[in-house]
Amino acid sequence: MESKKILLVEDNPNDVELTKRALQKSNVSNELLIAGDGVETLQYFFGEDGKSGCSIEALPVIVLLDLKLPKMGGLQVLRRFVRMRRQK
Repeated sequence: MESKKILLVEDNPNDVELTKRALQKSNVSNELLIAGDGVETLQYFFGEDGKSGCSIEALPVIVLLDLKLPKMGGLQVLRRFVRMRRQK
């Protein structure tokens, strides 16, 4: 059985390491995926073409989303999710 994933969206390497240490110290053994910006996050979920993203099995159980990101901020990512949800 595949472990449940946590997606950390963070552009600061120091904050990535801090989060990793906090999860380890709390005995969280979930696989940690890291995206460095909003564009990379959307590509993970929706794919390069906007239609062929990750499978249901690969969806993270938690997304830790930084709001101030390069290329596309966290609030823009959330807005895109809301827009995609309304289209379905």
